[in-house]
Amino acid sequence: MLPHDNPFENATLVGRVWRPDVDGAALVTLRGDRVIDVTCRDVPTMRDLMERDDILGWLENATGEDLGSLSDITAYSTETGDRSKLHFLSPADLQVIKASGVTFAESMVERVIEEKAAGNADLAQEIRARVAGIIGTSLRGIVPGSEQAMQVKQVLINEGLWSQYLEVGIGPDAEVFTKAQPTSSVGWGASVGLHPMSHWNNPEPEIVLAVNSRGEIRGATLGNDVNLRDVEGRSALLLGKAKDNNASCSIGPFIRVFDATYGMDDVRKAELTLTVEGEDGFVLNGNSSMTQISRDPESIVNQTIGRHHQYPDGFMLFLGTLFAPIQDRDVTGQGFTHKTGDVVTISEPQLGALRNTVRLSTECPEWTTGIAATMRNLAQRGLI
Repeated sequence: MLPHDNPFENATLVGRVWRPDVDGAALVTLRGDRVIDVTCRDVPTMRDLMERDDILGWLENATGEDLGSLSDITAYSTETGDRSKLHFLSPADLQVIKASGVTFAESMVERVIEEKAAGNADLAQEIRARVAGIIGTSLRGIVPGSEQAMQVKQVLINEGLWSQYLEVGIGPDAEVFTKAQPTSSVGWGASVGLHPMSHWNNPEPEIVLAVNSRGEIRGATLGNDVNLRDVEGRSALLLGKAKDNNASCSIGPFIRVFDATYGMDDVRKAELTLTVEGEDGFVLNGNSSMTQISRDPESIVNQTIGRHHQYPDGFMLFLGTLFAPIQDRDVTGQGFTHKTGDVVTISEPQLGALRNTVRLSTECPEWTTGIAATMRNLAQRGLI
């Protein structure tokens, strides 16, 4: 669960837990292997912590309540989201959850295939072979919006293979969309949800940046941007249905705050690994290397926030993934798709590991603690 470079003191880690005794969420940090509640009137939410200029100094000096050991709370953090037990939540609260798509060359190719197959997995292998024959790995290293990128665009148009996914992949404008609403993301140990209408889907292991209202990147964590390939492949206008449903977004386990030991250069070099373990004995291993991203993470942040668009409570930004599973699970040529009960673990040496179990969104605990409920709870506790 923790970064590999921990001894704990080497990383500044902040997160959130559910406290049954106050019927609400608490802001926590790690000191040694102890989980410390640092929630107070000055900093009642993660949003407020990310807004501070002196995050590191404030955390160092903050008094708090010892809630128990990391292992104790981890043991309570099951997919049922039992509110009678102390358990980890997503580290995001009032921030909007944003995501950028088609930011890696290989995933661009798979998005083209999804679109050309119109969400039909039976057609995917044939189209994959044709697209690869023309595109190959030629998109690697292309700077989006550059003259070279525009030349590739023209070749693909001439071959009848131009796609809206390639437009945002190598064109000047990044794809940035709202993945989930504030307070709706789930954390370590929880269920992640698939819309029941989907029969072709996969996890997406990603780095997630914590950005405040001023556009300052304050830290990073891990995320699973659950992807419904058949739904989005039918039409890009179904993106909302494909991306935003109950429990479709997991983030965690902690935000690693930028400090002398960790920063944006570490994000740019991050190497994510993914393991999917099915109840049927199936195991899928994958990876996503941030060194292969087509757009610099800071440029995606700059396209998300600015004079054109403000986020008073900040946002969490998924950076996209290199991972695109084509390993067959059941039927030759149909590639990978989830089964309920799959355990997904996304890990990165400096950010730890995020683990979730796959269920239908209709079987996951309902999202009931919205902004109004959060504010009422904080008021009842005298925190606002």
